[in-house]
Amino acid sequence: MKSYACFSDIQQDLNNGKVTVLSLVQHYLLNIERHSFLGAFLDVYREESLEAARLIDLKIQNGTAGKLAGMILGIKDVFCYKDHPVTVGSSILTGFKSLFTATAIQRLLDEDAIIIGRQNCDEFAMGSSNENSSFGPVRNAADPSKVPGGSSGGSAVAVQADMCFASIASDTGGSIRQPAAFCGAVGMKATYSRVSRNGLVAYGSSFDCIGPITRSVADAALIMEIMAGADPMDSTCSAEPVERYSKAIQGTKKYRIAYWKDVLDSDAIQPEIRQAYHHLIMKMKKAGHTVEAIDLPYFDYVLPTYYILTTSEASTNLSRYDGMHFGHRTAEAGNLEETYKRSRTEGFGPEVKRRILLGTFALSADYHDAYFTKAQKVRRLIQNSALDVFKQYDFLLMPTTPGTAFPLGTKTKNPLEMYFADIFTVWANLAGVPAISVPYGKDVSGMPIGLQIHAGHFREMDMFDCAAMIETASLELQTP
Repeated sequence: MKSYACFSDIQQDLNNGKVTVLSLVQHYLLNIERHSFLGAFLDVYREESLEAARLIDLKIQNGTAGKLAGMILGIKDVFCYKDHPVTVGSSILTGFKSLFTATAIQRLLDEDAIIIGRQNCDEFAMGSSNENSSFGPVRNAADPSKVPGGSSGGSAVAVQADMCFASIASDTGGSIRQPAAFCGAVGMKATYSRVSRNGLVAYGSSFDCIGPITRSVADAALIMEIMAGADPMDSTCSAEPVERYSKAIQGTKKYRIAYWKDVLDSDAIQPEIRQAYHHLIMKMKKAGHTVEAIDLPYFDYVLPTYYILTTSEASTNLSRYDGMHFGHRTAEAGNLEETYKRSRTEGFGPEVKRRILLGTFALSADYHDAYFTKAQKVRRLIQNSALDVFKQYDFLLMPTTPGTAFPLGTKTKNPLEMYFADIFTVWANLAGVPAISVPYGKDVSGMPIGLQIHAGHFREMDMFDCAAMIETASLELQTP
């Protein structure tokens, strides 16, 4: 069976009787088996997905199938899916099964999407390389000696290697966009509050966003259209009406686009990425868009602000994993206090422990004002500066990452070097604005490059339109 690049092609072949949903599921199951060495899936719902495919094939015959009939999805191991395990890549949740299904996932199921399995990720979504999982690293399908990015590495690789049509993942500081860039996929996060977080295991509650990893901008728009919208189970979820994102791609508008001029002169950015960035800037200018260079104030404070605030929120969110209520409980403790200490020591991995300790320190009575409070003030300045940018421009164009996928094990010993991989993605999460990464060529070793655009709050409709233009421009870009 051929590898489909766009869901509309699948729908056309289903309607013409060239394929069935059952044959699609069988195709992806075979690819999962063939590429098991990549470590992308933790669980494969073989029998469930085959049975669901048979039922949806009948719906198609009867004319009652939903909008996503024929879409085979994988879900990152951070979503609750009723009666299925969720471990968030951690030993602390060993043996736990979800009691309900996350709102975003249920909305996809209601439109006859099929969940084929649960995908590997960095433990509690804390990482930029998918090397922090308690169940082993994920490998990049383009070069298995290299990382896929994180924390949604399994989700990105599953799409990259055609193990599912699309993946649903989470983005706290770039965890969708960064692996999408490393794996040559489209990765998108919406405005904070656009998609319900009900059923998403929390890392940083004021940062966490849900979004798709796909092969095309059009499919990201379709999936987001279905997932987005108000939810009474999430009080932080916006009631802003959801636009028809799937109708966004027109290619007729002319936009005002800003770009960060310092990127073009920075030696810290891989040369091929600078070249791709410059190529796109020139391409958009030639297409008639207004493209202007700007400075981004407070950008030097983006990473420290992000890590102070997210680790603080993680310290609070992860306090519920105590070995008493669910998941792993030590077998060696002799009293209550020792049960807490041993269970958490055994259940959490090194990176999660590091971030819990950092967050607990930042929230401590002696340092709360010096770190957490100050970081919140800086976040407000960053948010205000983002508002200023989007008063003048429709979009902000930036690279998704400073470099392409790096070899496994090269940055695990230096957390600061690993954190730098998030330098271009965390800004959107701090500001709460939508952003999308689109593949844009490859480097000299054949590894994918991703470029991203940011838009103002709830400007997803126009963002998808512009992203589709970038997608078209990328087809004309020759590999360096």
